[in-house]
Amino acid sequence: MGVLLPVPAEAFLSAAAAAYYTLPIFITLFSAVFIGDRISKTGWFAVVLGFLGVLLILRPKAADFNAYALLPLISAMLYAGAMIVTRTRCRDEHPLSLSLALNIGFIIVGGFAAAMILLLPIELRQGFLLSPWTPMGKAEWISMGLLAAAILVGSIGAAIAYQNGPPAMIGAFDFAYVGFAVIWGIVFFNETPDVIASSGMIMIVGAGVLSLRQ
Repeated sequence: MGVLLPVPAEAFLSAAAAAYYTLPIFITLFSAVFIGDRISKTGWFAVVLGFLGVLLILRPKAADFNAYALLPLISAMLYAGAMIVTRTRCRDEHPLSLSLALNIGFIIVGGFAAAMILLLPIELRQGFLLSPWTPMGKAEWISMGLLAAAILVGSIGAAIAYQNGPPAMIGAFDFAYVGFAVIWGIVFFNETPDVIASSGMIMIVGAGVLSLRQ
């Protein structure tokens, strides 16, 4: 009888990330279907190229995908829908208002989730997400402040981009997230990407260049 070994959490994370980064594909598809944007062959090729680059970096295995992988896939579809709504219905809204509404939504949902976690028995509250609260020092508060500023800049920038640019082109640049994750890994953690991951980064950059040329 075989022994079941625990599956590394990073394996599921890579599968979830790969599922989520179907996002630009949904943005391109929705922009063509719902707002009539004409997507050139170059535009579609850029989306596919970027997604392949993400897969080279993450390299999820088929065994890593399960029913939970549907959650980031649904998230990608909802995000794509939100960006189409931003383009079609919120073009005249101030980006600060859109960013404020987004972050208020984060606070409400996060507060609700935290309250639900508090209702769980102590024996179930293990790991990063469900663990008890711990005291925060000066470094942690500074990190939270920097992260808050980063998400504020990012959310305002995304609102401006989707209000004014073609959703398919902006969506292609969403793949850059994974590439920058590798870059920050090099800068802050001395991680060295292998040849396959480096090829994936090159493909993502190429997808961005192609999306500008469509």
